[in-house]
Amino acid sequence: MERYILLIIATIFVSCGPPNKNGANDLSDAYDSIHRYYNLALQKDIPLHQKKESINRALYLARNLKEDSIYGMLMYQKSSLLFQAGSYDSLVLHHDSFITVQSRFGRPRLSGSHYYLMGYYYDQVQSDYRKAFENYSAAKSQFELAKDSSWTGKCLLFMGVIQKNQNDFFGSKETVTEALQFFKESRDSTDIVQCYGLLATNHRKLLNFEDAVSYYTKAINSSSSMYDKIAFENNLAAAYIDDGRYEEAIVLLNRIKGHLGLDSSAVVYARILDNLSYAQWLLEKKDVEASFLKALQIRKEKKDWRGQLASYTHLGEFHMEDRSDMSKAYFDSVIQVSQKIKVPRAETDALKFLMQLNPENVKLRDRYILLSDSLDTKETMVKTQFAKYKYDDRLKQESILRLEKEKAEQALLVTKQRNQKTISYLGSMVLLLGLGFAIYFFRQRTRRLKEQNEWTRLEATLETEAEMSRRLHDDFGAGLNQTMLMLNTDVDKTAVLDKLDGLYHQSRNFSREVNEVATGELFKEAFLEMLRFRTPSEANLFMTGIKEVPWNEMAPLSQKVLFKIVQELMINMGRHSEASMVTIVFKSTGKSVVINYSDNGVGASPKELNAKNGLRNTEKRIQAIGGSITFDSYKGQGFKAQIMIPL
Repeated sequence: MERYILLIIATIFVSCGPPNKNGANDLSDAYDSIHRYYNLALQKDIPLHQKKESINRALYLARNLKEDSIYGMLMYQKSSLLFQAGSYDSLVLHHDSFITVQSRFGRPRLSGSHYYLMGYYYDQVQSDYRKAFENYSAAKSQFELAKDSSWTGKCLLFMGVIQKNQNDFFGSKETVTEALQFFKESRDSTDIVQCYGLLATNHRKLLNFEDAVSYYTKAINSSSSMYDKIAFENNLAAAYIDDGRYEEAIVLLNRIKGHLGLDSSAVVYARILDNLSYAQWLLEKKDVEASFLKALQIRKEKKDWRGQLASYTHLGEFHMEDRSDMSKAYFDSVIQVSQKIKVPRAETDALKFLMQLNPENVKLRDRYILLSDSLDTKETMVKTQFAKYKYDDRLKQESILRLEKEKAEQALLVTKQRNQKTISYLGSMVLLLGLGFAIYFFRQRTRRLKEQNEWTRLEATLETEAEMSRRLHDDFGAGLNQTMLMLNTDVDKTAVLDKLDGLYHQSRNFSREVNEVATGELFKEAFLEMLRFRTPSEANLFMTGIKEVPWNEMAPLSQKVLFKIVQELMINMGRHSEASMVTIVFKSTGKSVVINYSDNGVGASPKELNAKNGLRNTEKRIQAIGGSITFDSYKGQGFKAQIMIPL
């Protein structure tokens, strides 16, 4: 309706000009023709090719008009028709043309609709999650500029679904939580329900079962659709199964399985039946093979490929103890289907079971390691890309808002906006420097370990990268975002400067951790300086044998590894141990150096030691150069470690 009104107003405006001027009459005729062809393109009862011809004629007549908003509406309508006709190559080319001229339109809602259409195309037709996410993100920014909170939230919801499908569960949780802020219960109840369901799934994948159950319950209570309620209840039962609450899952699944409105041949029925059989088998070891097979048959008939993955996996588990050959066959089916629909995580799950059935099969182990490492690398890259898209769009949106504010209140807000730009650029530079330190560190580390054991080196690098990425995002990125929010809410300048000072010290400490280690003759002094810097004021450090070690004979790589390992021990001591005394004994044994570390802190259980990424990485670093490290610690009994470094 808004498009009609704009065209009609433009036509009336032109037709009200003096009738004796030929230029005005010609312009009026052009608007009339554009209006007529545009209406034809909107009619439902004419063939699609006629609609395309009509919109092309309208675009041709409007090519030289000064009313750019009309031209923008015509371009969007052509994109819509190209999508309906399945002319996808032409759609992509037309979208490129739209991007080059969209700044002329001055209508962010129109641009948002166009980006959303392209996001839907890449999402549903091409299955290109990168371009889909990028276009949804651009659409979200445009709708937010247009103050259309409903569509802003929808775009964020679609982005969250993509992140969840790519195993970025933390990122998806953040995006969906942001989407909820734009929805209103009276207007967007359906989208709110979907957000609850998606949040529940993310928490379930992250093993936060209490939050998963809470959000599934919200989705069930808020949904007005019987089908959606049943689907959410089935997912809730699956969360119960994952959490070992089999009896609760069985009660819930039996209730929804007997729902009068449920079609016993539908995909959702197969999901319920499969989950119910799985829970009964896990709880009571019942013979539920017939139920498993019935669910599988429905999924085959409905071509529910993802459902077939679950059925084959459950049947494989069911037969592992008594019929290993049949179990292997089912897991082989999982691998075949996962490769067919490109779900590699399902293949890794099947390989884990097959390795249990055939532990001496080296090919299975090698395939599992290769696939797992590839997936971990891919998922890390995906998470980084998603964060970059969101960050870039946030910067673009803030830039646009600043420009609009300058035009409206230029005289009053010049100084304030200059400060905002300065802080924004400073924040970006600090963040880029931090990322630069991390990238430089990873590149140097990869180069140093290139000739070492490939799997050990790669796993250590990826775990280190994930930890440092988390620290940059959770600690430094959160502080920077809070600072920018403080600026936008007119917080006192002193508070902002205090926050920036804290960020500066945080980045300085971070750089000390990741900075290159001095080697050769400078190593000993740098090493001792690190020990002094990392010793808390309330603790005493005692060192013996430091002069007995031939530091200049130690290889540079060994010096660097020793520095990082001892630094990690000191960092953990400072953060967690509450120690008052730290003792480090150095001993040279000819071809190696042995370092015995001990403190009188609270210690750590073996389970806690296994959970610390930093300590796991120290083992991988030292193994890569032929050394070793042994931990000796129990809760409440202090902490000890013995390190052997080759010279």
